[in-house]
Amino acid sequence: MSNYNAGDLQVLKGLDAVRMRPGMYIGTTGTKGLHHLLWEIVDNSIDEAANGYGDTVRVTLYKDGSASVEDNGRGIPVDIHPQLGISGVEVVYTQLHAGGKFSGKNYNYSGGLHGVGASVVNALSEWLVCESYIGYTAYRQEFASVWDEKEKKIISGKPMTPLVKIGNTRKKGSKTTFLPDKRVFEDTVFNHDTVDRRLRELAYLNKGVRIVFTDERLPVAEREVTYCYEGGIVDYVRYLNAEKNPLHEDVIYLEGGKDDFYYRCAFQLTDSYTESMFSYVNSIPTGEGGTHETGFKAAYTRAMNEYARRVGILKEKDANLTGDDYREGMTVVLTCFVKNPQFEGQTKGRLGNSEVRPLIEGLVYDQLNEYLEHLNHQETAAKLMEKACAAASVREAARKAKDIARQKSSLEAAPLVGKLSSCTGRRPEENELFIVEGDSAGGSAKQGRDRRFQAILPLRGKPLNAEKKRLDQVLMNEEFRSLITALGTGIGEEFKLSALKYHRIIILADADQDGAHIRAILLTFFFRYMKELILNGHVYIGTPPLYLVKKGQMSEYVYDDKALPAAVKRMGKGYAIQRYKGLGEMNPEQLWDTTMNPAHRTLVQVTLEDAAMAERMVTTLMGDKVEPRRVYISEHADFNKEDHFEGWVTG
Repeated sequence: MSNYNAGDLQVLKGLDAVRMRPGMYIGTTGTKGLHHLLWEIVDNSIDEAANGYGDTVRVTLYKDGSASVEDNGRGIPVDIHPQLGISGVEVVYTQLHAGGKFSGKNYNYSGGLHGVGASVVNALSEWLVCESYIGYTAYRQEFASVWDEKEKKIISGKPMTPLVKIGNTRKKGSKTTFLPDKRVFEDTVFNHDTVDRRLRELAYLNKGVRIVFTDERLPVAEREVTYCYEGGIVDYVRYLNAEKNPLHEDVIYLEGGKDDFYYRCAFQLTDSYTESMFSYVNSIPTGEGGTHETGFKAAYTRAMNEYARRVGILKEKDANLTGDDYREGMTVVLTCFVKNPQFEGQTKGRLGNSEVRPLIEGLVYDQLNEYLEHLNHQETAAKLMEKACAAASVREAARKAKDIARQKSSLEAAPLVGKLSSCTGRRPEENELFIVEGDSAGGSAKQGRDRRFQAILPLRGKPLNAEKKRLDQVLMNEEFRSLITALGTGIGEEFKLSALKYHRIIILADADQDGAHIRAILLTFFFRYMKELILNGHVYIGTPPLYLVKKGQMSEYVYDDKALPAAVKRMGKGYAIQRYKGLGEMNPEQLWDTTMNPAHRTLVQVTLEDAAMAERMVTTLMGDKVEPRRVYISEHADFNKEDHFEGWVTG
């Protein structure tokens, strides 16, 4: 038995802890974590603007892979810290849990109070340069993560120079430039679209703040874009509803504050059947909701029910309408400013402050009542009630449809006999459900799968487009009903993620137009009615091969068109190509080897990196308006692509 003593205890100094366990601080070392570095610095600059100290933020991506964030705020302090004996700049970038946001004296509201943002960025960068512009003087300090020969390890975020004056300036604020460390991240290339979408979102959330985004990797004419919205979140709601049919022209706007809490809310009802809520705390997206959302919903339902009774829409004996009735078709942006936000984890997905719910509930209730009673708003109020009553009238039909689904909820129930091939495993976290197109593919998948943890659900018909149908209509569709039954979660108000029977839900469709349409329909359904499955990473798209390239005894599967020329070149003359247009063309062994075997397959996880963009895209591609869809297809489809592979092609 080995000895275990104090000498075995590892003490992590400085920023070593960040480098050893980066996932604890940024969630992942993948693409999401990479962009999290940029957001940490951007959020600091936005905090300056949100607290009234600046009005411009500049974000630049450079050709060498580095990025910079510059603002015209107060600048990072350059004087000597009384306890640590180093400059404020060095404190910010080298000390975990150090910053100006803990006391509440310097920032009324900020995106995070962990005090780890800037130092974590430094720890996970090859190098970082900070410039601070204070008192008409520019200061600069350089940091780097370097190999220490004596200690035989990388020293993270080490100061390479002292803080020095580099000249006079009329600027104020600060500029941080950094290069993510390729020794830490799987990919160090910032995605232009990801950055662009987040900066546009921040401009909507921070009315009047000018955000300039420059990507020097692009041609000169396309490099720079500026976002600034004087209408703030009202403009945001109009942007989100651009491809929808609003029921009232005006976007309803409420705002107010109490006891170090402030909120803004903008919403508009459309003729759609699902609610779209986008919430934020101190400009940080809260995709998982929290107490601010709960408070808003409670206040809205109470105020609307009381209004319905005052105007006689609901009689004394009538039951109140539900929150779902009132919020059907609503697009709402809710942004709150909280003095000491308590997020669930550093990634800030859900607000936990218990005091926020009664605060926002009281404010929204009072202000919504005032709005509804105003003479100028009676037409809009009538449309809100008309929409809610229409939703309530179909709720009973939806309830009956749910009862049907519930009565048949067992995996051995009638709708699933001969349809779902369940697995023998009883651990949901290990089990997978493949949703496949048609009986032919279903047969191959059933034979080729590992029945210990893989279940197969073939679709025998095309499901409805959930974007255009009410919940009761969706539930009457046999394909959706079977899917809901197989998953075990229920739907709507009764949805329970904890009841999910398969933690991987894999859409496996043919590589043709019908297959693409089925994928779109299923993703639309999940997005509109089971979004929690996407948010929690349970939905995947399987990627079967497009081609089989053979020459004698040699063979290679090719998964996309771009890879085909290289595969052909490797084979040399005398090759043959088979184009797979349907999963049913593959025998069970081939389907297992290429698409279902966890050791070899490629799965694409469906995520919501940008919920607002997802909202617009689903509406554009699956909604009622033809023109936006036609424009999108004309801009993105390759009409010149030729497909010569009807069978085997040789060369």
